[in-house]
Amino acid sequence: MKKTTLILGCGDIGTQLGKQLIEAGHRVIGARRNVEALAGTGIEAVALDITDEAALAALPDADIVIYTVTADRFEESAYEAAYPMGLKSVLQTFGAREKKPERVFFVSSTSVYAQQGGEEVDETSVTEPHGFSGILMREAEQALLAHDLPGTAIRFSGIYGPGRDRLIRQVSEGRIAAANPPMYSNRIHRDDCAGVIAHLIQLALDGKPLEPVYLASDCDSAPLHEVMAWIAGRLKVETPEVIQSPLRRRSSKRCNNRLLLESGYTFRYPTFREGYEDVLRQGGFIPAAESV
Repeated sequence: MKKTTLILGCGDIGTQLGKQLIEAGHRVIGARRNVEALAGTGIEAVALDITDEAALAALPDADIVIYTVTADRFEESAYEAAYPMGLKSVLQTFGAREKKPERVFFVSSTSVYAQQGGEEVDETSVTEPHGFSGILMREAEQALLAHDLPGTAIRFSGIYGPGRDRLIRQVSEGRIAAANPPMYSNRIHRDDCAGVIAHLIQLALDGKPLEPVYLASDCDSAPLHEVMAWIAGRLKVETPEVIQSPLRRRSSKRCNNRLLLESGYTFRYPTFREGYEDVLRQGGFIPAAESV
C-alpha cells in the first residue's frame, strides 16, 4: 500500500523531501500557511496555522508525520509557539487518533548544544543551551521523546544551499572570518537535509530500529576561516576585511555525524567543498562550465 507522509511546515526542505518521497511512491501532504508555494510540486497542499486547533484536528491521518515548522521571527514568543507548543499540539492531536502515525520526526537544531570552545559533540553530549532558541528547541525534543508515539529528533547544523548564500556574499564583499582562534563551524546542504529525513523514514517503514536523536551535519567540521578562504579562492577575490563574528550567534564546536553514517546514510555533499561548489554554480557566482 502507498504510504502517506504529512509534512508540517512544508517549506524549502519539506518541498525537496516531498519530491523525493513522491518519486519513492509515497502520497505526500504538505501543510503550511501559504499553500500556493506548493503549486506544481506534486505535493497535496493543506492550509495550516499550527496554533489553530480546529485546523490541526482537520489534518488527514498519516503513516509518517514530519514536523519542520519554523518560527516566523527570532523572538522568544515566536519560537515557543513554533516549537514546544506547536509540536505538543500535534502530538496530542495524532496521539488521540484511532490510526496513529508509525513515527513522528522533529526537525531540531544543533542550537541545543551550548559548547563553544571547539569541543566535539554527538547525540550523547550534554545539552545545556543558554539562549531561548536552544532552550525551546530542547523542550520540544523532550516532549517528543517522552510521548507515547514513536519519535525521532534530527538535529541539523547550519543549513545552506540554493538561495542560502549569505556566506558567499560576505566573501564576495571581501570579508573573512579570523583565522585565530579557530572558530569551528558545522553545516549541511539543503539537499542532504531532505536526504537524511527520507533515509530515516525508509528505515522506519522497513521496521529497522531508530535512535531517538540523530545529529545531522556533514563530514567536515572545518574552521569558518577555512571555509571562507576556499570560497574566496573559487570566486577569485581578495578578502582584506577580517570580521570577528560573521555568524549571528557565535559558537564553536565540532559535530560528529558517526551515528547517522552508521545508519547507512551517504552524503550527497560530504564536505563544504562539494556543497558550496553546487551553490556557487546554481547561483551563477561562477561559470557552470568552469572546472575546479
